[in-house]
Amino acid sequence: MLLDLRELFVSDGAVKDAAYQLAMNDIDIGGEHPFTSPVDVNAHVENKAGIVTVTIKADFVYSTNCDRCMTPVERAFSYTFAHKLIESLEEEYNDDYIETPDLILDLDELTRSDILLELPSKFLCRGDCQGLCQKCGHNLNLGDCNCDKKEIDPRLEALKELLK
Repeated sequence: MLLDLRELFVSDGAVKDAAYQLAMNDIDIGGEHPFTSPVDVNAHVENKAGIVTVTIKADFVYSTNCDRCMTPVERAFSYTFAHKLIESLEEEYNDDYIETPDLILDLDELTRSDILLELPSKFLCRGDCQGLCQKCGHNLNLGDCNCDKKEIDPRLEALKELLK
């Protein structure tokens, strides 16, 4: 969604709101498409004392597999982002502001990048997830497996033969 900000930059106290659904099902993260339903986006842009600020609230459900045990995980997220908008930057690059030289804001692109930067790097089914057995692949959250947990360093295998 493109927002025309011309009125906001010239009128102190001007406000603009937008509410819509953003499809992110085309985004591939680690070979999966975790955004199974659209993101509910509510944006509020206002000029307060000459400073134009956009506040975006994004609500969505994220579906993926646990990074330790591969169990399906579905979590609801609600993020709020705020950015100051300016027409042009004097410096080459500044993280504090979003430049809108043509006074048009691409709300979709801004929301997508904010969400992707805010997502956790690991998803676990629960905080104390035990993961999978490295030998047999059994889900250790369901109980212990019967694998021999004692591992011998292959470099010391010859010493084991001497002790027999």
